[in-house]
Order: sequence, then structure tokens, then C-alpha cells
Amino acid sequence: MYGGGEINTIPVLDLPPAPRKRLVVITCMDSRLDVFRMLDLEIGDAHILRNAGGRVTDDTLRSLILSMHVMNTNEVFVIHHTGCGLHRVTNADLQSRVGLATGQDAAHIDFLPFDDLVDSVLGDVERLRTLPLLPIGITLHGAIYDVHTGTLHRVI
Repeated sequence: MYGGGEINTIPVLDLPPAPRKRLVVITCMDSRLDVFRMLDLEIGDAHILRNAGGRVTDDTLRSLILSMHVMNTNEVFVIHHTGCGLHRVTNADLQSRVGLATGQDAAHIDFLPFDDLVDSVLGDVERLRTLPLLPIGITLHGAIYDVHTGTLHRVI
């Protein structure tokens, strides 16, 4: 078991469920990305929404809408990264790989691969900007994290 056989816990009883910085970060599930160090955050500062590619999906939107309307967050940071497994692959390739591994047809799944990092960040931020279910006046940011240099490059 991880944590030396004990469940590794951090007491959070003194923290409110709403993030202190009223921030939501949407980023990739890649285990190399330490969002807390990247943005100089501490436990309790932000909601962190992670998925393959850090894409703005319907499920991401479900969580984001609740975060904004129930937990009163008002700022979103979309962060994609270099070396992402969804960069420069195709849906057909990914669907084929899943199909070969499982013997099941995966053609109905859109894995949201992308060819250009900047375009993917801009597209995801634009999807947020045009979503009528998000509060008016929220702050939106988009960036690319370079896994080789540890540098976060602001796109928008």
C-alpha cells in the first residue's frame, strides 16, 4: 500500500470545502504534473479537475458549473502540457488500440486528441467563454506547461 502501509492522511477539518483562492484548474491527469507546485498553491486553494489531455469535456463542465455556482469560484486556469499522450495522435489510432486490447468496438468514443497545443488551449478556453451556464465576469486563463523545463507559458 502507498504511504508505508498506512493511509497517508492530511487533516483538512479546518479547511472549508470552497477553495480559498476561488480558483479552478483544469489540467491533464499526467502524473508528472504537480499543479500545486506549478501554480504555487496549497491544499485548499483550488479545485483541480483532471482528465486525459486536460480537455474541457461535458463531465469537466458538470464539475466546473457546480464549483462556480455552489462553491463560488470565479477563476479558471486551463493547462495543457508538452509530451501529452493525446498530442499528435488520432481518434482512429486510439480507438483501434482500445479495440485491440479489449476486443470491443471503441469507435463511439471521442478521446479528444489534438495536433496543436496552443489551438487546443484556445479552443477549450473559448468553449468556457461561450458557455451560458457559467457566471458572467469570470476570469479565464490558458497555458502550456513544458514538462522538460518546468516552465508554464501563458497562452491567454
